[in-house]
Amino acid sequence: MSADRQESTKDAFHRGNFWLVQPARGAHRAGLDAMLLAAAVPTDFAGTVADFGAGAGAAGLAVVARCPQAHALLIERSPEMAGFARAGLSLEENGGLARRATVIEADLAAPAAERSAAGLTDNCADFIIMNPPFNDERDHATTGALKRQAHVMEGELWERWLRTAASLAKPKAGLALIARPASLPEIMPALKGRFGAAQLISLHPREDRAAIRVIIRAWYGARGKLSVVPPLVIHGPSGNRFTARADDLCNGAASLFGD
Repeated sequence: MSADRQESTKDAFHRGNFWLVQPARGAHRAGLDAMLLAAAVPTDFAGTVADFGAGAGAAGLAVVARCPQAHALLIERSPEMAGFARAGLSLEENGGLARRATVIEADLAAPAAERSAAGLTDNCADFIIMNPPFNDERDHATTGALKRQAHVMEGELWERWLRTAASLAKPKAGLALIARPASLPEIMPALKGRFGAAQLISLHPREDRAAIRVIIRAWYGARGKLSVVPPLVIHGPSGNRFTARADDLCNGAASLFGD
């Protein structure tokens, strides 16, 4: 069902600096993960950011909203979700951003010739961000085809997506990804020989709780070793209010790695 026929909502992000059109139900809806991933891009970034598995376009548009010299490629294989991304770009509220974003329907695991035919050429990206479906089949009883595509990981996804990222990356391009900590044994070998000088930050729901996500940032062709930076705590000791730092990051007022 197309975005103009499926029930949807119009949602503000970055305190109204950009808006998304999202399915009201039955599909993934953007939130904290996408905003924190976008915050991994340096504030002074100028160039093309490729948003892998963009969905309705949350992470890519968050980068464009914070970085005035950035252009986003919103790459999504689902025609339905790509339709929502296009609907978002057509909103009057996004008029200042829409010309700096392009929706591309493409399967990131497809051969290079097929990706190129869809408009996604090699050596096109100065930065790549990815928020893939990283839940195991057994973790959630996810119903609905669109929601399953967004939540449930396919076999060898990290290897296939990072291989494609290396193909799309320009020299010294950046990469940022968000994942569950349990995915690290698959991510780190897939980065090797492609993206180096990685920084890892763990995301904790509260100060005394284990990490629920990690964000890794690395650079194409770099040789430096992995470093672990101080963690991000999302909520205070009680209640659901964000910590001051998490609030700034989620609303485009700061960068995750301080640059």
